[in-house]
Amino acid sequence: MHRDGTCSSIAADAPVYHIGHNPPHMSNTLRYTLLFAFLGALLYIPFLGGVHLFDWDEINFAEISREMLIQKEYLRVYVNFQPFWEKPPFFFWTQALAMKLFGVGEFAARFPNAICGVITLALLFLIGRKLYDTRFGVIWATVYLGTLLPLLYFKSGIIDPFFNLFIFLGFYFFILSYWKKDGYTSIDLPRSSWQYLFLGGFFIGMGILTKGQTAYLIVVLTMGVYWIYQRFRLYISVPRFLFFTMAATLVTLAWYGMETWKNGPWFINEFNKYQYRLFSTPDAGHGGFPGYHFAVLLVGCFPASIFAVRAFFRLPDEARDHQQDFRRWMKFLFWTVLILFSVVRSKIVHYSSMTYFPLTFLAAVVLDKIFRGEIKMAGWMKVLLAVVGGIFVLATVALPFAGMQTEVLKPLFKDPFAQANLDADVHWTGWEILPGVLLLVLLILTLRWFNRGRNERAFYWLFGGTAVFVMLTLIFFIKRIEGYSQRAAIEFFESKAGEDVYFTTYAYKTYAQYFYTRKQPLLNENAYQQDWLLNGPTDKDVYIVVKNHRAAELTGRDDIEVVGEKNGFVFLKRRKQEAGQ
Repeated sequence: MHRDGTCSSIAADAPVYHIGHNPPHMSNTLRYTLLFAFLGALLYIPFLGGVHLFDWDEINFAEISREMLIQKEYLRVYVNFQPFWEKPPFFFWTQALAMKLFGVGEFAARFPNAICGVITLALLFLIGRKLYDTRFGVIWATVYLGTLLPLLYFKSGIIDPFFNLFIFLGFYFFILSYWKKDGYTSIDLPRSSWQYLFLGGFFIGMGILTKGQTAYLIVVLTMGVYWIYQRFRLYISVPRFLFFTMAATLVTLAWYGMETWKNGPWFINEFNKYQYRLFSTPDAGHGGFPGYHFAVLLVGCFPASIFAVRAFFRLPDEARDHQQDFRRWMKFLFWTVLILFSVVRSKIVHYSSMTYFPLTFLAAVVLDKIFRGEIKMAGWMKVLLAVVGGIFVLATVALPFAGMQTEVLKPLFKDPFAQANLDADVHWTGWEILPGVLLLVLLILTLRWFNRGRNERAFYWLFGGTAVFVMLTLIFFIKRIEGYSQRAAIEFFESKAGEDVYFTTYAYKTYAQYFYTRKQPLLNENAYQQDWLLNGPTDKDVYIVVKNHRAAELTGRDDIEVVGEKNGFVFLKRRKQEAGQ
């Protein structure tokens, strides 16, 4: 141990962070595995049900899972009890299971990703230890734990955490297969290359079963980049590639095959058409500039992104061949994903989330080399830490004061809906600046320690403190932000749950009217058509939610009355109509 309390960098595979006395029956590997699993549970599970699910994805996916339970249909995906071909079913199986255990609600919808986070941290430690040593495994898992967006995603109800984990594991086992075949002796590979290849295909198949063929596309494109790097040497034979593909296909047949056998090819055909449209056209409201994902990763993956940038400049070679090769693979994977989703016309934050694995790995490589004294903590890295971290400090300090001055902010917005959002009854105390103050102090201390060469102390405080910052920010901010954005509409739907009426929206898209009214299958098939609900001879009253700037298009009608208005949402009621009216 150093005088300042940090740990020595000289040990490779020996215990490097002594916390008390190791029980003789517990190995160092098991101890750290359990430690990271515990830290993951501590970070990811608390407060999962503390705020409503967010439109679109969180509510959409939770509604799919709720309808699975109602219909007891686990092969075909439904939303509003109509076929929904945009996603395969695996993630919804996990949500449906959680809803069976904990009941339908926000906690159950987000719980699978919390468990995915626990598993991910433990696996990153184990994989890092296998590739390098115990210390590197600890560094990598800590980097992932304390990076902003990965932490947020494990507390969400979206698909991507499982999807990305499966792709990474498939990629990892494919690389092990390649090393085994090519006779790498610098790493212990007890299984045959065919076994590793099967595991790689299996996990890619699980990725396809989670979100679609993009899982296979990402891996194959990265293989192609490596093939070009190898100067077109056929480093994987055609039979091995086909075996890998077949392993992935066998897993997906658990859904593709059963769905087609049970219901015919229509649903799968529509699913494949949607995957093509996703890449060729911008999704509704989700266009963006070409550098969108570069900016997202630099800011959103703070502080890991700062160290990862250094990995794309010259670094000392790794001590072992497989380490150098894995670093190369991770760079290729990072650029493949980043360029692929920069080309795709839809720009959504989580599209580039697969880069979190190579990005945090490369950050860990840089940090490991800083600890070993092989490279220095460059001045520009310290500046970037201060600048990007300062963005979050300013945002979290300024937002509470802005929330107390909504009347001053209103004239800045021309959109009447945005202006009305600011009328929400959101109480700010001023204490909400605490996360920003914490991060500011953290940045000052860590930069000071980096300047004094106390690199490991700076590292643990920076990443551990960032994790605490994110948690405090969620506690102080997320419910207040939701109060401005969507809560008024969701509370309206909740208040009408159980009523024998129809619900719809006008001129805006949401899934909240299904999930938060606990909608059941409808006997009248016409009720699934919005035009009939708005204009047809309905057999029940219809509640309609519309944003204020479009409300005038409906409020002038004799059959529609305004029953409420809140924070930019207007709540209308259309009386049931008899045929001929």
